[in-house]
Amino acid sequence: MNEKNLLADIENKSLEELKNLANKIIDNLEKKSLEDFVQNYQELIKLNNFIEKKFQQKTKLISKNTKDKIDQIISNGKKTKKTI
Repeated sequence: MNEKNLLADIENKSLEELKNLANKIIDNLEKKSLEDFVQNYQELIKLNNFIEKKFQQKTKLISKNTKDKIDQIISNGKKTKKTI
């Protein structure tokens, strides 16, 4: 599986699906010859990098949403104090 096919296949998968795929590759690595091992190991590294990027994107989104909610709560509190 080349990198483009691997990325196209995993682009829309959830983190849970990606984790299961990584576990499947690891299980296969234990049963393979050296040549197959190297190829699967390279795929696993690509998959790991993709999972890491996807996780970082989700973390950034959660942080942004949290900051936005905190800012909204603070601004609502200021509006309430002004009307009193």
